[in-house]
Amino acid sequence: QVDLVESGGGLVQAGGSLRLSCAASTRTFIRYTVGWFRQAPGKEREFVAGINTRGQATFYADSVKGRFTISRDNAEATVDLQMNALKPEDTAVYYCAVGNRVARMSNRDEYTYWGQGTQVTVSS
Repeated sequence: QVDLVESGGGLVQAGGSLRLSCAASTRTFIRYTVGWFRQAPGKEREFVAGINTRGQATFYADSVKGRFTISRDNAEATVDLQMNALKPEDTAVYYCAVGNRVARMSNRDEYTYWGQGTQVTVSS
């Protein structure tokens, strides 16, 4: 069992920035691929960004590419999502998730453990 706790959400104006963090309760954090997903009201949960076990490979949804950056600290068992140039359409609950042997980072079915989510609201 891995517990994940997200933090850093809030209300920001369009064009602003937020930094989300995800802390994992596992000593084997390095074994897990980590993904960030988001879910807006009335919409399905969608992939935002992913990072492989050692942080050597990252992958982003087209909608956030060039604006968001994912990074991880395996010693601290944390993953951050730096979000810049935020838009109202980025408004959603953001979730981090971890999975073992994830073949496709954007596939939410490959992630085993999920956090409770943190709300991000971008005003226009």
